[in-house]
Amino acid sequence: MDEEAKGGLNEDSRKKESWKSVLTLAYQSLGVVYGDLSISPLYVFRNTFAEDIQHSSGNEEIYGALSFVFWTLTLVTLFKYVFLVLKANDNGEGGTFSLYALLCRHAKVSLFPNQQTADEELSTYKMQLPSDTRNGTRIKIMLEKYKKFQVALLVMALLGICMVIGDGVLTPALSVFSAVSGLEDYVGEERHKYVLAPISCFILVCLFALQHYGTHRLGFMFAPIVLVWLICMSSLGLYNIFTYNKHIYNALSPYAMYIFMRKTRARGWKSLAGVLLCITGSEAMFADLGHFSQLSIQMAFTFMIYPSLILVYMGQAAYISRHHDISRSPIGFYMSVPECVRAPIIAVAMATSVVASQAMITGTFSIINQALTLGYFPRVKVVHTSDKIHGRVYIPEINWILMIICLAVTFGFRDVKSLGNATGLAVIVVMLVTTFFMSLIIVLCWHRSFLLALCFLVFFGFIESLYFSASLVKFKEGAWVPLVLSLILMMIMYAWHYGTLKKYEFDLQNKVSINWIASLCPSLEVARVRGIGLMYTELVSGIPAIFSHFVTNLSAFHQVLVFVCIKSVPVPYVPTGERYLIGRVGPKELRLYRCIVRYGYRDTRKESDDFEDQLIYNLGEFICSGQSFSDTSPEEKMTVMGTTLWSGNGIDAAASCDSIESLHSATVSQVRSTPTIQSIQEIEPASLNQARRRKVRFILPSSPETDHAIRDELEELLDAKESGTAFILAHSDVQARKGSSFLKMIAINFVYNFLKNNCRESTLALGVPHAALMKVGMVYTV
Repeated sequence: MDEEAKGGLNEDSRKKESWKSVLTLAYQSLGVVYGDLSISPLYVFRNTFAEDIQHSSGNEEIYGALSFVFWTLTLVTLFKYVFLVLKANDNGEGGTFSLYALLCRHAKVSLFPNQQTADEELSTYKMQLPSDTRNGTRIKIMLEKYKKFQVALLVMALLGICMVIGDGVLTPALSVFSAVSGLEDYVGEERHKYVLAPISCFILVCLFALQHYGTHRLGFMFAPIVLVWLICMSSLGLYNIFTYNKHIYNALSPYAMYIFMRKTRARGWKSLAGVLLCITGSEAMFADLGHFSQLSIQMAFTFMIYPSLILVYMGQAAYISRHHDISRSPIGFYMSVPECVRAPIIAVAMATSVVASQAMITGTFSIINQALTLGYFPRVKVVHTSDKIHGRVYIPEINWILMIICLAVTFGFRDVKSLGNATGLAVIVVMLVTTFFMSLIIVLCWHRSFLLALCFLVFFGFIESLYFSASLVKFKEGAWVPLVLSLILMMIMYAWHYGTLKKYEFDLQNKVSINWIASLCPSLEVARVRGIGLMYTELVSGIPAIFSHFVTNLSAFHQVLVFVCIKSVPVPYVPTGERYLIGRVGPKELRLYRCIVRYGYRDTRKESDDFEDQLIYNLGEFICSGQSFSDTSPEEKMTVMGTTLWSGNGIDAAASCDSIESLHSATVSQVRSTPTIQSIQEIEPASLNQARRRKVRFILPSSPETDHAIRDELEELLDAKESGTAFILAHSDVQARKGSSFLKMIAINFVYNFLKNNCRESTLALGVPHAALMKVGMVYTV
């Protein structure tokens, strides 16, 4: 009975802790995810009734606008995103690229280079069988057969990503300027454009300067502000409803939308571009899913955000329905705020606008990190702001570029309507891309009927197409900004991907055969230099052309040479035990190996500190496995390393430190009995964190069971390790082949080379120490 009671208590405590963590994440999400949605009442009715329509004494216009707002929030945000799209996460990760990666794993539509069959065996891959439905199978076959459909899917994914980035530029400008517009009454109508813009820009500079603190800290800092804002909005909504129009709930009927469109016709259709702004920030729920959890985001929206938004919109509509005689625009949010509390409400709104901007900025960092990892974005510095939670990133270069563009847009427009038109088009394009991908996921990934996917596509596609057409009409009034930004970003991303793909194809077509390697030493009298050489390449099989270029010019290479391929797979995370894929290249006597290090698009890459030690240890374990070379299919002989498969036969590791003369005896004994480098880091004392870089000394245990040939190979490996390690990278000059098309020459010779020469170097991205770096120059004619 005591054991049962203890087990019950432990289970209850785990449940309590689980719910506590969910509620904590839901609270944090208020300050990171929902700022944009919660601040939208500042500008929705203002943009809806800006010029296209004016409400009359019959209130049909205001009732219809409120009905559109209510049903758009309910259908698109609540039903589509909260209940459906959030379930289409990729192992807990959201965003446009996660949808694309999910499709790539259930149908062979990926255009990623260096794909391998072994990647489908990852525990996080979750590759499922084809759909049992006939139509689903036909769709899968059609997508896999025609490359033009695969290119179209990639272009749509890039379009969605570029629009999210554009939203990350426009949302902060719109939110902050709308909040600051409450000061119009204090600065005067003639001067407000010249006063409000500098104030908005100052707030934006402060916002972007805070980004390096990370999502975790900003979530706790910003969540109380949003919570206070939600309470204020709900209270104002209830006050206006009971004070001005208790029957405003009648506007929630869909019939009010019909009356609205019948009376306003084309003018009402154009005004939907303003109604669309009520769902700005909905995509942030999905893009920021990796920062929190599905349940926490659903709870926060369903029980906090959604009821508060409905109340404040109903309150605004109730106030406007009883004020027809105001000479100036009666649709501003601050007009419905009582004079006695207007000043503190403006202060809270300005603080909340900073939080509103945070949602899309964080989503922009996340989605750029995904694109960067999968090779669709130029190399930039990515800072992981949390050691405990993966996916929380900060990108300094992107942060300051976003800030400069955001300030330029704010100063350029200085108008809520133009900023709203630009933001609305960016939002609706991302939603259309998400709807299309979701319809494919319903068939290919969820294995539902084709009819269900078609109904989803038609229903939500019709709603979003209606808003898209209304936004597109506003092209000259600000909607051109996201299109121009997206066009520039798509050119950059596609040119980078195209150049990377062409480089890989060049390596693939010019790779060296295994037979040439086998006859290399006796024919050319190539010398073997002491030490280990790590030659980085994109190839997962075969010998890269850069190696033949290196050997024929120097006539020497290291006594142990490892071809290292750092590759990304379309999964969020790769478990540590499945990260290293090691094989042998050529006969054993050559001491040539291949190591493929696999990362997901959310993994934290740390090759700088212990990557070399991890590789040597896993290589030693591979040697002990007794794997032999096969010239028929060397890729199939690659072995997953990272777990202790050959306990007692491999190499042990001991840690030492230059700045510490002696360690505690217990710690030393514990280190020497530990068989893996990973565990050494875990038990390393905190006092050593401030010491100089730790060294790892490998030990070959004495075991009579170890094969003589294996022991000789291990001894040579450890001897090479003691002699030093050299990192060999290709310094490539990519040029388009003569006779290429004009677009190809522009993409390769100008765009790709400019980005390659001016962005972060591959040595920095890989964490290669400069003292041990060797660059081999080579011209790639693609």
